[in-house]
Amino acid sequence: RNRNLPLPQGSDQSERRKTMNEVKLQIDGKEVIAQEGATVFEAAKSAGIEIPHLCYQENLGPTGDCRLCVVEVSGARTLVASCAYPVTSNMVVFTNTERVIKARRLAIELLLSDHPFDCMTCEKSGACGLEKYAYELGVATSRFQGEKHDYPLDETNPFFVRDYNKCILCERCVKACRDVQFVEAIDLAQRGFDTKVAAPYDRSLLDSTCIFCGQCVAACPVGALVEKNRMCKGREWELKKVSTVCPYCGVGCNLELNVKNNRIVKVTSPVDSVVNKGRLCAKGRFGFDFVHSEERLTKPLIRIGERGEGKFRDASWEEALDLVASK
Repeated sequence: RNRNLPLPQGSDQSERRKTMNEVKLQIDGKEVIAQEGATVFEAAKSAGIEIPHLCYQENLGPTGDCRLCVVEVSGARTLVASCAYPVTSNMVVFTNTERVIKARRLAIELLLSDHPFDCMTCEKSGACGLEKYAYELGVATSRFQGEKHDYPLDETNPFFVRDYNKCILCERCVKACRDVQFVEAIDLAQRGFDTKVAAPYDRSLLDSTCIFCGQCVAACPVGALVEKNRMCKGREWELKKVSTVCPYCGVGCNLELNVKNNRIVKVTSPVDSVVNKGRLCAKGRFGFDFVHSEERLTKPLIRIGERGEGKFRDASWEEALDLVASK
């Protein structure tokens, strides 16, 4: 296009740039318009087409680790990872062919080859990505014999438990720590079947730069990272989400209280939150136990005497508010 051409009446420069950056492609027979530079996964999502994925998360960059999001692109010799493959004009994409389904089943089998089959007692059951896609793809067992480990639970962290045996090495926790929080407390260590997520020199997180924000817990798609306070407190499908605002400071982070029997089991935050984009500090994510403390005040108290001397008496709300107003 000639950039020197006059703009159509009623349009502006930004609108022209927007039009010039649009790319038309076809996904599963449906015409889709995406922005130049978008990935096939993003284009499909904008068109309401769901592509299975484990290593991809909206607020993290593409990795292409799990190979579950592979699709078939006309003209491409091999299947491509849609989370990292950019769209091009007139591209034709198929997300659900027999070849694609076969490849996804293989990916699930490889992940299950060294993964424990304890979904019935796993805290993540009902919200686990691996469980979800294994069910949808009809994969109940694995033809492959992976090198299963028997790592002990890492409970050295004060807020969450790490189970290395359930980790699928999707790197979402690593990217959340590095690219969202800019802390870089963890990364992949070792090689081959011995690869695992670890702090430098495989030391405890207490000896690392970890700030205990729990962003890694929020990013984990399986049961490898679980909040200590939610252990044995209820299944994921039993938890009711209640939207609220964090009470700790003036930022106003959006929270989702995961509640069962009127008790908070854990705290999460929606990724599409305008204020904090799913990010929380240690207080916002883990510091909710005060809500159910038996030491909480249940009625207003008024200090006794002029100097107070640390003594209080019970009062009604009316008396307390009148006193505050008069002061």
